[in-house]
Amino acid sequence: MSAAIKFSEERLMKVLLAPVISEKATFVAEKNEQIVFKVLPDATKPEIKAAVELLFKVEVESVQTANREGKQKRSGRFTGRRNHTKRAFVALKPGQEINFVEEAK
Repeated sequence: MSAAIKFSEERLMKVLLAPVISEKATFVAEKNEQIVFKVLPDATKPEIKAAVELLFKVEVESVQTANREGKQKRSGRFTGRRNHTKRAFVALKPGQEINFVEEAK
């Protein structure tokens, strides 16, 4: 948990926006034993690792990130774009687990 010392605790509380709960994220969680989070666009891998370790009291093995472009959408004759998002795929060390149902209590 020494990684949390390098970053301010206030910043780490803001890095993780939400867990991604979808069919694809569930498949990744079962197959690769990873958890998917939506994170701030400017979040770095060390920040994400420190934030997960601080908030959930688990040990993180690795972090992979993916930038997703927002979809192009139309409303009548006007076109727009949804916001770009960044996702983090967090692999926990063997024996570690995050249970979102119990964490919410």
